[in-house]
Amino acid sequence: MRKGMLRCVMVLCCGVIFASGCAKEEMVKKEEPVAAPAAPVQAPKPAQPAAPREEAVTPQTVKEAPASIKEETVQVAPVSALEKIYFDFDSFTLSQVSRDTLAKNAEILLKKLSGKIQVEGHCDERGSDEYNLALGEKRAKAAVNYLVTLGVPAERLSVISYGKEKPADEGHDETAWAKNRRDEFAIIK
Repeated sequence: MRKGMLRCVMVLCCGVIFASGCAKEEMVKKEEPVAAPAAPVQAPKPAQPAAPREEAVTPQTVKEAPASIKEETVQVAPVSALEKIYFDFDSFTLSQVSRDTLAKNAEILLKKLSGKIQVEGHCDERGSDEYNLALGEKRAKAAVNYLVTLGVPAERLSVISYGKEKPADEGHDETAWAKNRRDEFAIIK
């Protein structure tokens, strides 16, 4: 009787261990500075799988421009004075380099530019369209939130995600992908 009960307990324990599986890899990455994309040194390969997991980000709708702006009067032009910011693979966390760049951009927005700015989130080609649209939106929102903390009025900022649809570099290697994981800033007239 005792041996039978001991076997049942052992089978149940093994079943629980088997059913729980291995621990999932954490999605939090430690903060590392992002190398400028023009640097000739190739960035190290990410420690994560080549394709991001679909379940990591839930797709969300992209915030549309206010109805008061008519489509025929909206023109989007890149703002050369505002610098792009770059992100790590599968991340929307702002690095220290990105925060410093956003601080410079906020100073320009507060002192020299008075128009509305659209923050455009971009991703590299890896991952599905839906995943990259959601990630691009999170990247743009991260930049907007930081600019607001630096004093830029939220009413002057809008967000759009292009996902992987507008790559800065058409290449298929880490150097090209690093250039494509970015936020750009465009003025809306």
